[in-house]
Order: sequence, then structure tokens, then C-alpha cells
Amino acid sequence: MELIKELPQVFDEFAEQRKNSFLAVKEAKDKGIPVIGSYCTYFPKELPMAMGAATVSLCSMSDETIEVAERDLPKNLCPLIKASYGFAKTDKCPYFYFSDLIVGETTCDGKKKMYELMGQFKDVYVMELPQSQGERGLAFWTDSVRRLKERLEEKFGVTITDQDIRRAVHTENGVRRALQGLYHIMKHDPAPISGHDLFKVLYGSTFKLDRTVLAAELNGLTEKIEAEYAAGKRLDKRPRILITGCPMGGATEKVIQAVEDNGGVVVSYENCSGAKAIERLVDEDTDDICKAVAERYLGIGCSVMTPNDNRFELLGSMIDEYHVDGVVEMVLQACHTYSVESKSIHRFVTETKGIPYIYIETDYSKTDVGQLNTRLAAFIEML
Repeated sequence: MELIKELPQVFDEFAEQRKNSFLAVKEAKDKGIPVIGSYCTYFPKELPMAMGAATVSLCSMSDETIEVAERDLPKNLCPLIKASYGFAKTDKCPYFYFSDLIVGETTCDGKKKMYELMGQFKDVYVMELPQSQGERGLAFWTDSVRRLKERLEEKFGVTITDQDIRRAVHTENGVRRALQGLYHIMKHDPAPISGHDLFKVLYGSTFKLDRTVLAAELNGLTEKIEAEYAAGKRLDKRPRILITGCPMGGATEKVIQAVEDNGGVVVSYENCSGAKAIERLVDEDTDDICKAVAERYLGIGCSVMTPNDNRFELLGSMIDEYHVDGVVEMVLQACHTYSVESKSIHRFVTETKGIPYIYIETDYSKTDVGQLNTRLAAFIEML
């Protein structure tokens, strides 16, 4: 990324990264580079990176293929699961088409059973995820990580050494530090950029196949934003919003748009599209690198964990550090774990942290855009 580019151009390039990488993934295949597809932030990408594979997030954030998915799946299932399956079944996701292996995970019952159907027409490997983050859970998940390593070695006829994994860990930790540096700019008050522009970079970066150059690009972008902020280029003072809840992207960007079209600014994302997926690093100074990888990923504070203390710890620190005025929780319809946990999040935000909270339940359609604008306009006006 050349720093002479204007910021709006850079943000738009990241927004288009998913489409722009369609060609890159085909080129990788033409060169004989294995492609591993995934859906979840629990996927330990360092293992396929260690064998020289390209990793990519698969299409799952649009209602384009849900009608097809509902021929095999229940209509009252989470839209993320239906979209994931629909894009796979229709071959409308180039990333899925070019993937040599799909790595799933047992985060919820719906996804677990969906992977069984997907496995009938694609090579799918499902990692078994524990439901708790204690020592027993870590031992179980470490074994799952080692089993993934063995599956990759078996399928692709390679040997993945600890040194290979350490190199991949070092690269991906660099990307995480760069992403942290980028979203930490939103601690400035007033905010230097819109939350939607920040999201374009966070989401777009997941589709960058060459992880070795991404950190430098992100650091350059952060430096440019900081320089412009120091020169007085920033947003007007607005109510500062944190978004938590289900993964965001594609269709659900309507929630971000509704916040910012009605006078707020999203300064932080606690969900899988933001800090939850990035904030933790893998310990590079350890003898057992597979266990270190497992420990890093198991620490993600997803609502599938019981108890889910790590989510509350991260959410509380972000509310303080980003001077948050209100919390918006976005939950996809039929996502039961986040829906049930929202009661505890509401209590934590309003009683423990003492700021307003609003619960938004939505799907991938545009039918509720008017209602979203009405509700969020009233919420922001209250702030």
C-alpha cells in the first residue's frame, strides 16, 4: 500500500478485498499452493500457514443463497449457517470452490450438523471444540490442534515441524499487532475515522492471502491516520458506540450504517469481526508451540463457552479504554447462545459499567433497515 493514496481510496480497497482476492486464490491453486477454507475465528490458521498453504474465510454473510440452503436446512436456522451452506451448495463462493480442505469446528449444534451435509460434496475436517476454557478444556483442544496438524500432513503429504509453526505464529502475531494498532486509534476522542471505514479494513484483511505483507500495509495505514489526526483531520464529536454480539460482515453492516447515519460513531467492535479475534497473541517463547496455539484460540470469549468470563473481561476493558457511551448488541436470529447470553451482557453493561445498552436481533435481509434506523436513532438521541 502506497502512503500517497488518500484514505478513502485505501478504505475502499479493503472493502473490495473479498472480491479482489478471487483471482489471487485461483493463482494460488494454479501454482500448486494448497488452499484451506474456514468459517470461524477458532480456526488455528498458523498450522496450514506452516505448510505454505493459503487460508481464507469462506462466504457466509449474505442472503443470496439462503433459499437454496433451506431446501436441505430448517428455515428457522441461523442465517450464517444457512448462508455458509448455500454458498457451498451453489458453488457461488470462489473461495469454497478452490479450497482443497474445509476446516470446521463444533461451535454450535447447527454448524456441527451442517458440516455433515457439506461433507457429502466437499472434503471437510471438523475440529472438536470443548465447551469450557479450563485446564481440561485446554488439554482437549490441544489434542484437537495436534489432530488437525496430522490431518494436514496426511492429506497433503507434508511434514509440519515446530519450526514451521513458529514461523507462521511470528507472521500472524505481527498481523494481529498491526490490526491492534489500527483499531486502537479509535481511542482518540473525537474519533479519527468512521467506524464503517475501520470495519472495512478489519473485515477486508481476513481475505488477504499473503499474510507476510499485511502487517506493513496496516502499519502504514495507521501512521497515515495518526498523521492526519495530528493535523486536525478528524470527525466531529459524536456519541461513541461499541458493537458486540454475533460475527458481522456483508449484510449485517446495515447495523453499523444505521448507527453512523443517525449521529453515532462505532469506536470499537468486541465481536468476532474485531477485538475478539485479534486481541490475543500466541506465546512465541514456549517449548510446546502447538499447546501455545491452542491456548491462544481457546481464550476467545465466544458465547459457546460456559462460563464465558473472557468475553466480559474484554468487553469491560474496551468500554473503559474507548470511552464508550453506549453498547449495541447485534444477534442473528436463531443464534441461541448469543441470544441467551445477552441477558447477562445487558446486566453487565448497564449495572456494572453504568452505560446504556440496546439489543438488536436481525438477519441478512434488508426488510428491517427502517426499523433499525428508528430504534438506533432513538438510542443515540438518548445518549
